Parts: sequence; C-alpha cells; structure tokens
Amino acid sequence: MSSIFIVLFGLVGFSFGWFVYSKFIAEKIYRLDPNFETPAHRFEDGVDYVPTNKFVLWGSHFTAVAGAAPIVGPAIAVYWGWLPALLWVTFGSIFFAGVHDFGALWASNRHDAKSIGALSESIVSTRVRSVLMIIIFLLLVLVNAMFATIIADEMIIYPESVFPAWAAIPVAVAVGVLIRKKINLLAISIIGVAILYFTIYIGSLWPLALPGDIFGLQEHGNWIILLYIYAGIASMLPVWLLLQPRDYINGAQLVLGLFVLYTAVLFTMPDVAAPMINDVAEGTPPIFPILFVTIACGALSGFHGIVSSGTSAKQLDNEKDARFVGYLGALGEGSLALITIVAVTGSLYASSVAGGWDAIYPTITGGPGATGFIAGGALLISEGWGISLTFAQTMLAVMVVLFAGTTMDAGLRLTRYIIQEWGNIYNIEPLKSNYISTFVAVGACLLLAFGVSNGNYPGDGGTLIWPVFAASNQILAAMTLIVISVYLIKLGRPAKYLIAPTVFILFMASWGGAWYVMSYVNSGQWLLVIIQAAVMVSSIFIVLEAWSVYSKLGREDAAAGGDSAASSSE
Repeated sequence: MSSIFIVLFGLVGFSFGWFVYSKFIAEKIYRLDPNFETPAHRFEDGVDYVPTNKFVLWGSHFTAVAGAAPIVGPAIAVYWGWLPALLWVTFGSIFFAGVHDFGALWASNRHDAKSIGALSESIVSTRVRSVLMIIIFLLLVLVNAMFATIIADEMIIYPESVFPAWAAIPVAVAVGVLIRKKINLLAISIIGVAILYFTIYIGSLWPLALPGDIFGLQEHGNWIILLYIYAGIASMLPVWLLLQPRDYINGAQLVLGLFVLYTAVLFTMPDVAAPMINDVAEGTPPIFPILFVTIACGALSGFHGIVSSGTSAKQLDNEKDARFVGYLGALGEGSLALITIVAVTGSLYASSVAGGWDAIYPTITGGPGATGFIAGGALLISEGWGISLTFAQTMLAVMVVLFAGTTMDAGLRLTRYIIQEWGNIYNIEPLKSNYISTFVAVGACLLLAFGVSNGNYPGDGGTLIWPVFAASNQILAAMTLIVISVYLIKLGRPAKYLIAPTVFILFMASWGGAWYVMSYVNSGQWLLVIIQAAVMVSSIFIVLEAWSVYSKLGREDAAAGGDSAASSSE
C-alpha cells in the first residue's frame, strides 16, 4: 500500500477537526468573547505578559508543545503496526488534544493566566491545587531531563546539527527585536528562515563536537550541563527577546520542513514497508494501554495544558485567538506525528538497511526513535527533491534539536513559574525571586538527569524517563480535562465533549502507569517507582475531589429546582 493513503487519511481528519469540530467547540462550548480583556493586556509587563500577534504566538506555542515527543512517540509505537498509530494520532488530535490544549488556554485566560494547577483552586478546591501543582512540577522536571538527553544524543550522532542549533539563538534575538520594532512580519519571517537554512548548509559542511574534559564528564554529560546553563539563562530573559521569537522562527522552519516532507511523499509515492498490525516479539508491552501513553504529544499531552496555561495565556492578544493558537497548534503537532509514521514505515527507509523494516525494528526498545525519523525523512527529501542526503539529514536533525530545545526553554520557564507560584501561595520570599526559583528548577532537573542512571554515561537518566513521563503526562491531561469540565459545568455549559475523552484517557493512563510501576519495581528503579506512584495516587484524589464538587453542584441545582417548583405551586 502507498504511504499517500496514510497522509490523506490524517490530513482529511485534521481538516474536519479545524473547519468543523473546533469551530463548534469555540462557538457552542467555550463561547469565545473577542471583547474580553486578556491578562496579556491587563497585566502587561514586557517580560512575561506580552500581547502577541496570533501568528507569532502560534509559532511560539506550537514549537513549545511539539518538542521531540511527536517524533519519538510515533517512531516507537509503529512497532505495534502503522494502523494503531495512525488512528490514535488522527482521532487523538481531533477529539482529545485539540479540545484539551484549546480549553486550557481559554480557561487560563479567564483566570488571570494562572497555570492549570493554580486556577484549579477556584474551580475545584485548594487541596486539588496543591496536589495538581506537585504533579505538574514532577512532569516538568521529567520533560526537561528527558529532552536534554535527546538533544545531547542527536548532537553527538549528527554533529552537523551543532552549529545551526546554536546559531538559531542570535537569529531569534534579532527577530525578536525587529518584531518589537513592528517591522513587517512576513519580511522578518522570510529572512529569518532563510538565514536559519543557510546555517543548516554551513553545519552540513562543518560538523562540530565538544572536547571531553569541559566538566570532567563524557560528551553527553558535557552537553547536558551546557544545555541547562543555556535554558536557565533563557528562562529569565523577557519572553519577547528569545523564547517567543525562537519558537516562532522554529515554527516557521517546521512549517517549511513539513511542506518539504509531505510533498516528498507525493513525489516519491513510497510503499508502506511496515505491517498494518505487527506480530510483536514475546515480552513486548501490550498495545492496550501502552500505545496511548507512548504516543502522547501528537495525540494528547498534559504538557500542552501547562504551556497553554503557563506561557501562551500570558501572551494572548484576543480571546478569539485561542482557537487558532490552541486547537491549530494541536493539529500542527498531529501533522508532525503523521509524517513521522510515514518516514519510519516507508519503503525507502526499509530498503536502506539490510534485512528491511524487521531489522530496523527488531523489538519495541530496539527501534531507532528520533534517529529513524531523521534517517527515513532524509531519504524521502533526498529522493523527492534531489537534495543531498547530508543536507537533508542535517535539516531534520536540526529540526529535532531545535524543537527539543524550545521545549526545554519553555519547560524551565514553566518550572520557575510553578516555584514562584508556591512562593506566592505560601509566602516564601526567596522562591519569589527569578534567580532563586530558576536555580531550584535547574537543580531539580540535574538531580533527576544524573541521579537516575541507565549505566551508559553520566547524565543518561533521561533515557529511562520516557515511560514514566508518558504515563504521568497522560494522567495530567486527564486532570486538566477534569478541571475544564468542572468549570464548564459551573458555567452551565455542556461538558460531555470533554468528559468522554477524560474517562478514556484516565483509564488508559492509569492502567499504563500501573504496568510501568511493576516494571520499575522489577528493575529496581525506585525513584521512578515513587514518582509514578505519587502521580497515580494524586490523580485518584483529584478525581474524588472533582466528583465531590460535581455532586454538590447537582444538589444545589436540585434544591434550586425544588424551591422554584414550591414557589410555583404557591
């Protein structure tokens, strides 16, 4: 079968999601009000609260939520077969991720741009706020530790990506300054992306590597330390100076990259080399529920709710932009996950390795992950566009590194926000400081990255974190959907379009989390056991608290109805 059918299925589904379903959600459920004064205007400070053009904010939001996860997750999950991955990416993006990301952005906008954890206090209860903020903090630390490892791996495997990845920083700063001066956005975008691609060309000719003795660690460990130093500094800079333009220009680069990849599929029409449903090796984790936590970003991700309510809500210029930024951002990520499925299952990639697809994917843990996307996607681009394979590989490696890097930028900034919110809630003055809260955030991430080891190199803890991140991430998505649902019920609006996805993903994520707890117990990874178990126990508490609020609202409605009936009979 030709890969073009996978592409058509996904894109037709995404078109329905944008033109039909998201419009219905915006008008009938969230009921966006263009006259509502957003927190970006109400609290504008030029640092975190900055009213932003919706196209710039979409780029910033998209790349912050994308990271490497919509590449890594599908590249692992296709081991079960391309059909389950395709169905979850498509329907997950439309009915799960879209309403989740969009809803978190809208709800935060209505609550002074508070994080989903902080705003849960006024929607559900103070106890839920306390517990949910702990879950969010743990998830952010997991994300940062995991993505630092992914970036370090890709920079070592593809040293051609090093120069363009770091050159993107001054390009982003220049873009940020020019946008601030209100220079024509289209012109800035074209020039910025052109410069970025020129640096990719230079990188393809000039691979770079770190010396091994910078911090007395191996090359992986050195990169991880440098990445945290950078992310710590970046997280304290005004959002318009680096984070926002870096994400925006990376978003523009991704749109161009996706165009090149999708048209390459049209040009080459590769067959699907992978089985529709794979006869997996003995000992493989079960497709139910593990598929639904392996593909998180690209179908549904709790991390998106943190970004929507943590940074994007502080930059929303007009409430009506929430649909464009939140829902379309989710579909953009789904598009990246979709092309990843095509890249790693296509005949071009399979034919490049002796033994074909079965040799590339001997087991679910033996698959290539992000490296498979780079290798398979580069073959598509090289064959379809006649571009050199080295340049195509560098282009996609830079895409992975920059996405993971922007997620680290946003993730560390969000971790700082959580710590500062704790400082405000509990009146702990030191934690209110940008510098101290950032130091605490970086320290927590380094502790996890270097405190959990896979035995390969210093700082390799991120290689073990994907499963616990995945299950915890989906549990957080369910918790976010619960908070939004309760808010809708309080407003007297239908919540069934969120409750149905909530029940499904909560069941799958809890089941998956329990499976991974047993796996970590058997391997003796007790820190990961504690983190996963804490998230699962906390989720049970939040569900019970939300049910208590829902029951109370039902009793109040019944009492009000009874009083009204009594009055009428009199």
